[in-house]
Amino acid sequence: MKLRIPGFPFPAELLFPGAVFRISSTEKVLCLTFDDGPHPGSTPGLLRILDETGVKAVFFCSGRQAEKYPELLDAIKKHGHSVGNHGYAHRSGWKTGLKEYCADVYKASSLTSDTLFRPPYGRILPCQYRRLSKSFTIVLWDIMPFDYDKKYGAARSSRLLSRNIRPGSVIVLHDTPASSCRSFLSDFIRQSIKRGFRFELIPQNI
Repeated sequence: MKLRIPGFPFPAELLFPGAVFRISSTEKVLCLTFDDGPHPGSTPGLLRILDETGVKAVFFCSGRQAEKYPELLDAIKKHGHSVGNHGYAHRSGWKTGLKEYCADVYKASSLTSDTLFRPPYGRILPCQYRRLSKSFTIVLWDIMPFDYDKKYGAARSSRLLSRNIRPGSVIVLHDTPASSCRSFLSDFIRQSIKRGFRFELIPQNI
């Protein structure tokens, strides 16, 4: 069975000083984030769930998707959520040179965000990080419940998420039709609130 690690291994915090893995708080605060959108097959459903539960989230949008579906990007903003930069073409930093990788991120800036950036796949090299951290707050995550993987299954993703949240957790889910998160998101939010957690956005000027 493939080993699944929901968070980043410890050395990542040393390699990427200043990156956001968790919100700095001892209070029971959580941050919901969604990658890879917007998409007509998933974004409206996520916005509806977030409206119903009264929670705001950060949508790390692909520049290409934002360009394709500008009305959905506008909807995300109108509903009071934050938009982050997820690159233009969803490039892996491990397979892309410094100049090309950074150009892709800057290309997405005018379409998404020029302040918050999340590396696609969480894959970024130290040289890319050093360059981009001069312009962006780099946001990674504390918990990834593998909602994008149909073989992993919604029930397992939901259990992993509920068991691993802690004060300050930044949670990454996916704004895609293939993601299972829409099937458990409402219950997760409501149960977390019952446990005393609240949901906040990532500050733009950390």
